[in-house]
Amino acid sequence: MGRFRILTINPGSTSTRVAVFDDDHPLWKETLSHPAEELAKFPLICDQEEFRAGVVADLVGSREGASARFDAVSARGGLLRPMPGGTYLVNEAMLADLKAGIGGHHACNLGGIIARRIAASMGIPAFVVDPPVVDELSDLARTTGHPAFPRRSVFHALNQKAALREAARRLGLRPDETKAVIAHLGGGISVAAWEAGRAVDVNNALDGEGPFSPERSGTIAAADLAKFCLAENPPIEKAMSMIRGRGGMVAHLGTNDAREVERRIANGDRKAELVYKAMAYRVAQEIGARSVALSGKVDAIVLTGGLAHSAMFTGLIGNRVSFIAPVMVIPGEREMEALAAGALAVLRGEETAKSYPP
Repeated sequence: MGRFRILTINPGSTSTRVAVFDDDHPLWKETLSHPAEELAKFPLICDQEEFRAGVVADLVGSREGASARFDAVSARGGLLRPMPGGTYLVNEAMLADLKAGIGGHHACNLGGIIARRIAASMGIPAFVVDPPVVDELSDLARTTGHPAFPRRSVFHALNQKAALREAARRLGLRPDETKAVIAHLGGGISVAAWEAGRAVDVNNALDGEGPFSPERSGTIAAADLAKFCLAENPPIEKAMSMIRGRGGMVAHLGTNDAREVERRIANGDRKAELVYKAMAYRVAQEIGARSVALSGKVDAIVLTGGLAHSAMFTGLIGNRVSFIAPVMVIPGEREMEALAAGALAVLRGEETAKSYPP
């Protein structure tokens, strides 16, 4: 079996991560930072396409040379139509939905767009892997108290699945036979119940469901939000920013930096301590709820994402949930590796690339 070279691209709000893999071995990784004043030139996120594709191409050219060749480009997926997990070929239908922002406008939408643009110039396939709209909810998990408001699955699917694979490896199990509750702890927080390799229950981590996080409000009483909107009549953009972006720790403490909050706590700031402990408490509650989705049969509770680097925060959570199952801390994220692995499985013929829309 031949070896494959894969270019991976992961756009974020103010940065674009790029890496090249030889099979599953990373040859190099680099993060391109985009200052706010630079991005302010573009009214819409999709308007950044040419700029971001250009800086990625320049970086690849400087690292790989003008004659660089790859077997595939694999990118972070965007806010598309709900779909099962897996690796998807970027086609015209996907491009149209990404550019239209069918599920919302977010920097992750640029992943498939840039990947297709670069791949087309080389005559190779472009893929997205496990986008944030992976939806494998059970019917029980999807049903709410009103048919107009079914639950939606929007979460950190790419890193969650990578964490599942690592947890299964440590347990000596296959991912599809591992029952785990995984909490991705970052600017947003998602907590998923994994069974048979699928996220059968997970909070909508983008739109205000679940625990509050450094930047998101999490679940708040629907009536309270409705009354606020009727009384204050805020523009929809302001209301949405209170839910995501300007909620959570930012609303309480004016910062989304957990390190800053921990410094304040060390200096005796009681409010910072209360908010931080409350956030961990809400995460622990969500983990408890997901263990119910697995009928309490949980092989491991996994804490991952950037906030999992904090021994204080993971300790606050672990102290409350360790009675359910052993707590495994897998800090940071493995998204670039997951992007390469998804493309590699297709290139090797181990999986078939899925078509969009599903």
